[in-house]
Amino acid sequence: MTVTLSGRRKLSPGEIELIVSAHEKFVSGRPGGKRAILKFVDLSGADLAGRNLTDADVSASIFDGARMAGINLERAVLFGCDLRKADLRGARLMRADLRGACLRGANLSQADLTQADFRVGQVAIPHPSKGLASVVHQTREGQLDNAIFVGATLDGSQLNDASVFASDFTDCSLKGAKMSGANLKDANLSGAMLDGAEVANTNFEGANLSEAVMTGVDVGSARTRGANMKGTVSAPSPEAIARAEELVARAQANHLWCRTGGREGKPAMFDGEDLRPLTNQLRGLRLSAMSAKGAIMMGLDLTGTHLQGAQFDGADLRGICLKDADARGARMSGVNLTKADLRGAIFTPLPLSATRMTAASFEHARVRYAQAQGADMSGAILDGADLRGCDFTDSRLSGASVRDVQLHATLGFDLARAA
Repeated sequence: MTVTLSGRRKLSPGEIELIVSAHEKFVSGRPGGKRAILKFVDLSGADLAGRNLTDADVSASIFDGARMAGINLERAVLFGCDLRKADLRGARLMRADLRGACLRGANLSQADLTQADFRVGQVAIPHPSKGLASVVHQTREGQLDNAIFVGATLDGSQLNDASVFASDFTDCSLKGAKMSGANLKDANLSGAMLDGAEVANTNFEGANLSEAVMTGVDVGSARTRGANMKGTVSAPSPEAIARAEELVARAQANHLWCRTGGREGKPAMFDGEDLRPLTNQLRGLRLSAMSAKGAIMMGLDLTGTHLQGAQFDGADLRGICLKDADARGARMSGVNLTKADLRGAIFTPLPLSATRMTAASFEHARVRYAQAQGADMSGAILDGADLRGCDFTDSRLSGASVRDVQLHATLGFDLARAA
């Protein structure tokens, strides 16, 4: 062990391994476990990728340039840490204490930062030569300038007064985030989901908010000069809310049509409708053959819903939950399924007769950062689909058509399995 110019202890790779291994035993309840307490340690350049440091205390430590992709830091104390340029892709940082932390230039693509705390913290600065024997306390806001949060989840996170200049939040989820007073000047929030976020006195000057979902977001006191607000999605109109009862009735008629084999009711027509006021009222219904082309359905809960042969072409399905849904033969050409939940859903061909069937189609669909673990997409048409960041772990893809798909940062997707 040595002391660096920062006044922090520098551990050898062997020492780090002993501490992390003992902590992983502690987390899993195995013998020999011990919680990791790594305060004021210099871990610059350390390789911690995929390790489990849940509930660890690494306050005021330095991780400059550390390799931490896929690390689990859930509920960890990272108060005042220096994580600049760290590789935190896919990291788990739910409810982590990041007050006063510096993440300038860090890569947090697809990380889960749900309820993480980036607020102001009083950071202890060791003397360069005297180390911890002479400490100066400095108040510092969260520093996230030029960080990458593409496809990440920051729902309920606390970013009040944080400095987030020119950071990239493309296709990120910031639902219910507290961002009052934060500096997001020149940040990229295109396609981000900000439902219910608090943005009082937030600086969005020069920011890109194109196609961002801003339901329940009051930008009245925010600074938006020069911001790109093209295509932002606001709350459902009073007319859409007033039509909710009628739309539910259409869905119930579709359900009846399915149950009676077509003798009663009829398939629902939702083309171009804003279905967001229905929230979870369609969950589990039989909606086979319904049409929702160009509909706004972001955030709806359709868990376990029957959607055989349904048509969604061009619909906005961002953040929708289709977990365990039966969508055999569904048409989803050109839809936006960014950050959708497709876990366990069935998208196999739908038999029409003894000799005919129709395949589920995702042609040119945007399926970025979706959860598709365990989904069955055997025989589906995915030609031209944007699948960047989507998790296909344990999914089935045999016979799927995957011409010209975009696969950057996907998980569990093997072109050989689709052959």
